Amino acid sequence: MSRKIFTLCSLLTVLAIALAACATPTTEAPKPTAVPPTSAPAATAAPAVPATAAPKPPKPLVLGFTASQTGAQQVASKKQIEGLQLWLDDVKKAGGIKLKDGTIYMPEMKFYDDESKTDRVQALYTKLINDDKADFLFSPYSSGLAKAAAVVSEQNGKVMITAGAADDATMEQGFKNTFQLYTPASRYLTGAVDALQKFVPTAKKVAIVYEKDSFSTSVAAAAQPYAKSKGLEVVIYEGYDTGTTDFAPFINKIVAANPDAIIGGGHFADGTTFSKQLFEKKVPVKFVSILVAPPEPTFKDIGDAAVGIIGPSQWEPQVTYSADAAKAANMPYYGPSNKAFVDTYTAKYSSAPSYHSAGGYAQGLIFQKAIEDADSIDPAKIVAALDKMNLMTFYGVVKFSTDAKTHGKQEAHSMVYMQWQKDASGKLVTQIVWPLAAKSADAVLR
Repeated sequence: MSRKIFTLCSLLTVLAIALAACATPTTEAPKPTAVPPTSAPAATAAPAVPATAAPKPPKPLVLGFTASQTGAQQVASKKQIEGLQLWLDDVKKAGGIKLKDGTIYMPEMKFYDDESKTDRVQALYTKLINDDKADFLFSPYSSGLAKAAAVVSEQNGKVMITAGAADDATMEQGFKNTFQLYTPASRYLTGAVDALQKFVPTAKKVAIVYEKDSFSTSVAAAAQPYAKSKGLEVVIYEGYDTGTTDFAPFINKIVAANPDAIIGGGHFADGTTFSKQLFEKKVPVKFVSILVAPPEPTFKDIGDAAVGIIGPSQWEPQVTYSADAAKAANMPYYGPSNKAFVDTYTAKYSSAPSYHSAGGYAQGLIFQKAIEDADSIDPAKIVAALDKMNLMTFYGVVKFSTDAKTHGKQEAHSMVYMQWQKDASGKLVTQIVWPLAAKSADAVLR
């Protein structure tokens, strides 16, 4: 039985070999691998070459502030926020704020409507710090609101850069972390007195009428002794309440005193109304310089009443701050050119920038420069970088006091004085009339 099984198996084996020999193969048999089995294939050899590190993802950086979206300060505040937003746009286009180790910070803004009210500012800045965890702070517009914000920021050890705040008193309290961009109020109208004596050499008497808020009072308090020191008689020195809309009592006193010039004012709403009523009552003065309102582009809405009005300005589109000017002054220049700022702003908002707009952009720009100089977002290092700063931007020269009492107060930025005039076609335009070295046109007397 076993022999039969063996014979059958042998026949089957022979048959299988014969069939395999007759078959045509469809694929070639694999050849022996020349590379030892332990070697990595060529396609996977890349890890042996050091790979380029992927860019670090940006880290968020929360910038907190309040804005006067309603209330008395809303016009100038809106312009300031537009400038700040434009700066943020530019930072985002550039990919964020970069440190030397490759770390990137992407600023984001968190803000609330303060309604132009001091009590809301204090509550909202506390909220920004405690609830929203703001890394750094910017100021609201106007000295009164900025002062309220500074008290909260200082108590909490937060670095804050102010724009729209020129009051000297705010920056003379020994603050450690607050930095002022605006030319201080004490220098706002001293240039107007100089301009008056140049444009009206026969001027003898001046009336100073001002809003009774902290900023305007500081301006007037500095202008009065300065005018007297220049030989002028101050025939009226009187304040009016915030929110005043009827200036007839003051205008009657002005007419009776018969001054050669009127200087003063306060903010946009009151300054515009005061200028309009001076025109309507045909007050016979040759020289009028009003705070805050005239540099704002919408001041032209009062028509012919705007003609001849001079306003102290932190910045105007015609300024000549540039990389070349910085080089001549032997100081660094930082940020966009003046033309680039004006063109980009106009394209985005379909209106000309005011000095409030420029201040808002500069607020972000100086903060950005401080981070780059410090190569860190550590608050102490940011403060140290700001203390050392002395540079020119499209907005002008920026340098902060390092004295204990006036720490952070602006030392270098200078005012220019603009005036509303009519061009050859009768259109209302602004021109820089003072200082003479910066003028874009001769002054026009009223």
